[in-house]
This record gives sequence, structure tokens and C-alpha cells, in this order.
Amino acid sequence: MTDSTPDQPLGDQTGERDALLLAVLPHVAFDGWTRQALRLGAEDAGFGLDEVAILFPGGIAELSDHLYDWADRAMLARLAEAGEAFASLRVREKIAQAVTARLDVLAPYRDAVRRDLSRRALRPLSRRGLRQLHRTVDAMWRAAGDRSTDLNYYSKRGLLAGVYASTLLVWLDDRSEGQEITHAFLERRIGEVLAFGRQISGLKRLGDLAEAPFRLAARLREGRGAAAG
Repeated sequence: MTDSTPDQPLGDQTGERDALLLAVLPHVAFDGWTRQALRLGAEDAGFGLDEVAILFPGGIAELSDHLYDWADRAMLARLAEAGEAFASLRVREKIAQAVTARLDVLAPYRDAVRRDLSRRALRPLSRRGLRQLHRTVDAMWRAAGDRSTDLNYYSKRGLLAGVYASTLLVWLDDRSEGQEITHAFLERRIGEVLAFGRQISGLKRLGDLAEAPFRLAARLREGRGAAAG
């Protein structure tokens, strides 16, 4: 495993699944989310085809889903490594740092993320994608110390879903030094997440916010010509 892969308990296959994913991602940039990319990555990582079938019985589609699980865990590992420096931040700063940390772990695989968004925009994967998005924003809020179970739970996560999705699209095209454009955009949008006084109006927008990643992915493909996987 690479240094960016969070440690996993012994006795499960998460480490092997992570290793195969990270070996496949560089090939996705050229071959898309295809069997060819999976085969080449497996060869690079030293996995036989029988092992690949055991690790990802759903093939390349299941492996692409694993990207989001890996990114969530890698994000949480980075935040945990920050220790007290993260714990002492204000909630607004914790959320911003969580979003930044997740984008940072995905940075070496930006083309693979772009291709995946384009691919999902063309297929009926919204329910699966929404579950993944919910897990991501829930992990961010929990890392920030949120333990709400009432209406706040849904409003916070719904608003953050929109903030993260739109920031992700800005990040994909950001070539500024130090990702300055992305950071500035995130700072402008992060206020939505913490505007608790506008929860009711925010709740009316939850459906739109939840669909944001897929609408944005479609725009990315149609308006910017991203290659489909």
C-alpha cells in the first residue's frame, strides 16, 4: 500500500482492495473505467485475475465505487493525524479542512475522478452515488464533532453535499497555484453549511443539493468535453 492508504485491521481484504485500486487509477486516466485499466493495474500490483475476481466480484464498476470509500478513509486518516491542531479549530474551519483533505487525497487521480463523474452522468447510478455522497458528508460532519440526530442532521448534510459537489467541480479544472481558486470558492460556499438560522429555507433545497453532483457531472461532460470512461 502507498503512504496515502489508511491502515486497516488485519484479517480483512481492505488493504488488498486499496492496493489494487491505487494500481488501477493511473491507467484510468488513459483507458477510462474499463476492463483494460483493471487488467493493467492488476498486473502492476501483482494480482492474478482470480484474485481480482475475489476482491471485486462486481468488476470495474465495484472498483470505481471503492474509490469513494478509500477517499473517505484517507481523508479521516489525514484529519486524525492532525490531532489537536484539527480538534482546536472552529467548526467552520474543520469542515473546510475536511473538504480540502478529501480533495488532496484525490489530487493524484484527478483524471480518474473526472472520468468517473462523466461515466455516472450517463448511467442510472444516482441512488448509489447519493449514498456515497451521504457517507462522505456524514464522515466530514462527524469528524467535525457533529452528533446531531434531529432535523439538523439532514439540513447540515444536505447543505454540505451541495457545497462539496460544487467545490469538486471547481477543483477539477483548477490549475491555480496552491489550488487558490478552489480554496477561495470553498470559503465563499462554506457559509451555507453553518447558516443554521436559514435551515428551513435550506431544507427546501435539499433535493436540488443532493442531485448537484450528477447535474454538475452532466455539465462537465456536455460543456467541457470530458472523456467518458
